[in-house]
Amino acid sequence: MKIEVFYSPSQVDELFLRDKNVIVIDVLRASSSIAYALMNGAREIIPVSTVESAVKISGNLFGDVVLRGGERNGKMIEGFNLGNSPLEYTETAVKGKSIIFCTTNGSSAIVKSRYAKNLVVAGFVNMSTTLEFIKELNEDFSILCAGKQSLFCIEDSVCAGMIITLLMNDETIALELNDPAVAAAVLYKSMGKNLSRTIRATDHGKYLTEIGFKNDIKFCTDLDSVPVLPMLAGNSIKLRKKEILKPAPKTTVPAQ
Repeated sequence: MKIEVFYSPSQVDELFLRDKNVIVIDVLRASSSIAYALMNGAREIIPVSTVESAVKISGNLFGDVVLRGGERNGKMIEGFNLGNSPLEYTETAVKGKSIIFCTTNGSSAIVKSRYAKNLVVAGFVNMSTTLEFIKELNEDFSILCAGKQSLFCIEDSVCAGMIITLLMNDETIALELNDPAVAAAVLYKSMGKNLSRTIRATDHGKYLTEIGFKNDIKFCTDLDSVPVLPMLAGNSIKLRKKEILKPAPKTTVPAQ
């Protein structure tokens, strides 16, 4: 199994990802918000890369079953129903709704991967279901970290490194890693002992704390707390139903 890691969408062209298996990671906070919304009954998440696209698409759909969610600079976009805090995506707020989703980093990474053979959204909150999917698939895949404004970020890279490390610990799987994948595994070994503390100390973690979203960091680093697998189906992200019926076993974190 060959694994490639890209630390930012700016490092890869969308045509390169065509017909590949892609895992998109945006730990803070799109991965968690998408997974939690779907677990709480959202009909679908429709990712877009610009606010203008979100407004246009939502205008073409039935208003009473459509919400707009997302952020710019960490805060809810004016005129939107929801921001990018996973804590906002409760069952009361999202059940039965289609959500047009636009964030600074995460939704753009998903849009760039829209031609993938299989695309899943992963974070710490659904680590086990992600690993289960990878093992079932048993094919090469690429991990695309959403990064922060086209730059490397620690939180997404540590998450990628955790996926790789847990696969490396499975003796039935032979891995071939590109250099960024090797580096991600090393980073996880160095910084993965206390996820909440590590992520709070990142640039984006500190920024979210400053603007009042400290609790989001705790939510986004709660391992296997949202045991579902968001997958791209056509132009929207939907839930793989088996995760609701039979949650994957919780991840056993290897010794560092």
